[in-house]
Amino acid sequence: MTPRPAPRRRLRLGGLRTRLLVAFVLVSLLSAGAATALAYREARTAIVHRAQNAALEEFRDQVEEVARHTEVPPDGPALTRFAEDVADGLRDGVVVARYHDRTASSDPAADQTRVTAELRATVRSDNRLAFQRVEHAGRPWLVAGTPVVYDRARHASGLEVFAIVSLEPEQQDTAALLRTVRDGVLPVVGVAAVLALLAARTVLRPVRDLGRATRNLADGELTTRVTVTGRDELADLARTFNHTADALQTSVAELREQEATARRFVADVSHELRTPLAAMTMVCTVLDEDADQLPPDTAQAARTVSTETAKLAKLVEDLIEISRFDAGAAALTPHETDLADAVRGTLAARGWTGRVHAELPTGVRARVDRRRLDVVVANLVGNALRHGAPPVTVVLTATGEELSLAVSDRGPGLPPEAARHVFDRFYKADTARTRSEGSGLGMAIALENARLHGGTIEVADRPDGGAVFTLRLPRRRGARCGEDDA
Repeated sequence: MTPRPAPRRRLRLGGLRTRLLVAFVLVSLLSAGAATALAYREARTAIVHRAQNAALEEFRDQVEEVARHTEVPPDGPALTRFAEDVADGLRDGVVVARYHDRTASSDPAADQTRVTAELRATVRSDNRLAFQRVEHAGRPWLVAGTPVVYDRARHASGLEVFAIVSLEPEQQDTAALLRTVRDGVLPVVGVAAVLALLAARTVLRPVRDLGRATRNLADGELTTRVTVTGRDELADLARTFNHTADALQTSVAELREQEATARRFVADVSHELRTPLAAMTMVCTVLDEDADQLPPDTAQAARTVSTETAKLAKLVEDLIEISRFDAGAAALTPHETDLADAVRGTLAARGWTGRVHAELPTGVRARVDRRRLDVVVANLVGNALRHGAPPVTVVLTATGEELSLAVSDRGPGLPPEAARHVFDRFYKADTARTRSEGSGLGMAIALENARLHGGTIEVADRPDGGAVFTLRLPRRRGARCGEDDA
């Protein structure tokens, strides 16, 4: 048996290796993405809160320090100095001071709209430090406000101070952190892909071995086994496969032995019957010749015995022929033959010339075993005459490489079930018939003879009714095992 080449291992779309790789990469991406998102959120929150708390603490201390040296109510220049003094102690901030309807800023060019009405209302109503984070011109800002008080009762002086501090440095820090974490995702995915390939290789190697062993087992290599390594589920599967292969090999060996025994039995019985059947046939021939001189009942019994003996002899001959095919002992004796003459000889020898319409062009020659060809044609034509309806037609055609002989009738045709089993041994289309003229082996023998020539027999229904059996043979056939060129 030609060993099947091992399939090349490649990354197939939809294959288990691809699915494992995709699963690993997706899990890595999801894990890295989730970790990045959580790390970014926590880091951003921590950075912003730290900067915010530091700015608020610094703003509160600075307001308290400057307020000690500021008289209330302040005039316009005093309010401006107050704002500038508070701003001097802040990190890159703008201070806006409000006293009733007067407003002063440490940077007159600064946009004071960042101090929202909501924040001013909160400072005024709650009489405490309040803050907001706002976006302005695409940049983040911390805006804090507090009233100025002079005693422990926190009596408001009417002076309110607001600080506008940029949070852009903190935003840049968090953005840099995000880039760093994001850049680390690619190596993680790469490592995950490598691990996935290694894991897939570890998992798929025993799977590939099992697949290869299964294909070998299906091809008839019953001694195929797989190596069991480890204690995991794949090792259990390999052990199960080996146990199954052992059981299958044992069963097949038993079946082959039983089949060989049955074939030997049939062959032995058939050969043993040939001698007594030959004697019985001679006696029946004598009885047939003298039947007219016997009493009517005796004559009928003699003719019945003669008929059944002939059937039994034909069955024994068919069984012996089948046993030769089974044993591989059937041999061809091929000769260059005119097929038209051979078919005409078959029809004439059985008295079918007037019952069969033959289209047999002359000059169609092939190297065949004429005796075996006679068996095939006799079975096909006899089957059409017995089970079909006239006219029965035999048509011989030839092409460059193939010869075909079609035998057709106009009967009811073959049911699908019968067409599938017509070449089976002992098969009869009418299962209710326990007795028939044939042995049920004729079509099986015909097919074996066709195969011995390197051909085959096909069966089909005619479009206008009836069945057609077609013998197909190669035009030229070289010598093969079992041929006898004598």
